[in-house]
Amino acid sequence: MKDSASTSKTISLSPYGIKHDNFQYQLSPDELHDITLEKGMGKEASSGALAVNTGEFTGRSPKDRFIVKDAVTEDKVWWGDINIPFDSEKFDRLYDKVIQYLNEKELFVRDSYACADPDYRLNIRIINEYPWSNMFAYNMFLRPTEEELEDFEPEWTVVNAPGFKAVPEVDGTRQHNFAILNFTRKIALIGGTGYTGEIKKGIFSALNFILPVYKNTLPMHCSANVGEEGDTAIFFGLSGTGKTTLSTDPDRKLIGDDEHGWTSANTVFNFEGGCYAKVIDLSQENEPEIYGAIKRGAILENVIMDGNGVVDFANTSITQNTRVSYPIEHIENIQEPSIGKNVKNIFFLTADAFGVLPPISKLTPAQAAYHFISGYTAKVAGTEAGVVEPQPSFSACFGAPFMPLHPAKYAEMLSRKMKESGVDVWLINTGWTGGPYGVGTRMKLKYTRAMISAALRGDLGLYCYDKYHIHSVFGVAQPRECPGVPTEVLSPRATWNNDEAYYTTAFKLTNAFRENFKKFEAYASEEIRRGGPQRYAF
Repeated sequence: MKDSASTSKTISLSPYGIKHDNFQYQLSPDELHDITLEKGMGKEASSGALAVNTGEFTGRSPKDRFIVKDAVTEDKVWWGDINIPFDSEKFDRLYDKVIQYLNEKELFVRDSYACADPDYRLNIRIINEYPWSNMFAYNMFLRPTEEELEDFEPEWTVVNAPGFKAVPEVDGTRQHNFAILNFTRKIALIGGTGYTGEIKKGIFSALNFILPVYKNTLPMHCSANVGEEGDTAIFFGLSGTGKTTLSTDPDRKLIGDDEHGWTSANTVFNFEGGCYAKVIDLSQENEPEIYGAIKRGAILENVIMDGNGVVDFANTSITQNTRVSYPIEHIENIQEPSIGKNVKNIFFLTADAFGVLPPISKLTPAQAAYHFISGYTAKVAGTEAGVVEPQPSFSACFGAPFMPLHPAKYAEMLSRKMKESGVDVWLINTGWTGGPYGVGTRMKLKYTRAMISAALRGDLGLYCYDKYHIHSVFGVAQPRECPGVPTEVLSPRATWNNDEAYYTTAFKLTNAFRENFKKFEAYASEEIRRGGPQRYAF
């Protein structure tokens, strides 16, 4: 084993079944950057960032995510299309095959941890086939000090073999790629895909089981920041709704952009040590902090560059899911350590491609629980094969693919925390206005920022008729005025200039809400059920 110059510690991989010492431990990002270039596995962008292509998979593959069903998980996991069971013996056999494959490869190993709050820290060892995957792990997990490394004992292990392809009929997978969690052996086994997001989401999924079951802590798919007065804001949202963009605010310190825990002591802590942002249509003007974070040490995924290494962020010829990962320190205005207290506001972000939800609305506790369980956003034409018009998309708790427990468990914890902390909860539509996708336009980022800033400052006033209009279809309270936002923008109906078309589309969306919620009705109280749209078209 070769040591990095930055650490004198030596380790053995024999406990994992790896018989050689042809691996490099705890290399620096610069070393991994250079090795990736030497191996012809990446290119350097003009910004200094490393640009790689993740291969066949440019996003996660939810249908190939499994959890081993055993004594630990059998009675706790919400089994189904999201949490697909995997046989314990088949996992052992597949793990041995992956290790046999890795025994013939040079490997890159890193010790890191998740959870910025030391009371919840989870030590992780990551074993990678590719150097840039190991650099991603450096960016995205928290980085131990030299002193911490001396006594470091990993609790979980990520085994990442993008080049290994399973044989479904033999190995029990659906196809040649897989991401499998084993809570008894405490292993995340990933193969057949180079998409790095599987690494971070594997540990996120593990924490989404560990924290509520053993630590009385709510895990959240959200970003978070803190204001000058010490007030914390939480931003829930699915990919593409603006979690990273809206929480990266020059006037507030960033806690993290994607994964957090909310403790019984009313503190919020980041799971990660970096950010993983979408870069489609990224510009220095609209998102200067993220644009500035793309420098040496960052990894760009699946972008198109010209001969001089200049990235065309509008080019989606490889994928719409172009990404960048970078250590959180690449953002100047961050909270150190990544922990916030005094939660005052929660924002549910949705990119409504139907263009019928208000751009900002205040939710009652029952509505907040309903919308959290629903986790609505929308798919637009062209993002997936066969999608030719907007389609509603629901992901419970704004992160169903990563939630091993029943959504009601997380919703109950959130409801309890909302009541205990007295937070204000807002629904933010970062999607379309003036009509649906293809007719209307995307909500201007400056307006969304102005609305969120107004909510954070308390400028939108108390929940009363003089300040708010109750939406006749969705029942949410939309502000009548907001500093920095034209009044007509606040009313989605007014932006359409066609009441019949607006209400027809709005009722279509309410029907989708009600249909989706049927699978949760048995677990939801009457109060929560009434938090959804009460009017619908037959």
